[in-house]
Amino acid sequence: MQASEVMSTPVITVTPFTTVRDIVATLVKHRIGGVPVVHDDRVVGMVDEGDLLHRHEIGTDRWVGHRSWWQRLAAADPAPAAYVKSHGTRARDVMSRHVTCAGPDTPVARIAGLFEERRIRRVPVVDARRLVGIVTRADLVRALAAQTGPADPAAAPAQTDEAIRVRLLAELEQQPWWQAMWSTVLVDNGVVTYRGVYEREADRQAARVAAENVAGVRAIEDDRVASADWQPML
Repeated sequence: MQASEVMSTPVITVTPFTTVRDIVATLVKHRIGGVPVVHDDRVVGMVDEGDLLHRHEIGTDRWVGHRSWWQRLAAADPAPAAYVKSHGTRARDVMSRHVTCAGPDTPVARIAGLFEERRIRRVPVVDARRLVGIVTRADLVRALAAQTGPADPAAAPAQTDEAIRVRLLAELEQQPWWQAMWSTVLVDNGVVTYRGVYEREADRQAARVAAENVAGVRAIEDDRVASADWQPML
């Protein structure tokens, strides 16, 4: 799945000269948490709720960081920038300038990774430097809702036991935690049974989830023994 399949469009935007008052009104009106800042059809920044946390209008602007004389001398004093952020009246004053963007063909998995790695909540989608959409965490949740299968296992298409086993093994063998030499998989009338030895409880739970995601599985039984408790016969 790619960004173009899940992104929201058209995108609500502001310009670098949009007032903070108007930005706040836009966020409230559209019930969104942030907006891209666009100039000459290019994304030049982003204003979201985090950029508006420390504002003098609500008394959250006080800078409490300790600043030594050498920081001020070396122009490393963060107070001036904090003042601009808390008292600025335009988007250009409060926006975050380092914006992470994606292309229409960027895999959704990569975007989810960006959310985690960079602690952001939205990624503008650009094509030839032009803004064409935006992907937010809410968009990924909606994509998940659209892709989720039937809640009732009985509603899943009928599968033969062998088809279930083949599909499950194909999934398991791609996972680094699966130890094929230590475990076997049996399927009888839709019931998956694991036999053998498992190393960690997390591996056991992951095997359960893998089976639960295979259409036609009615139940799962894990009869394996923890490696710490297994004593081979001599």
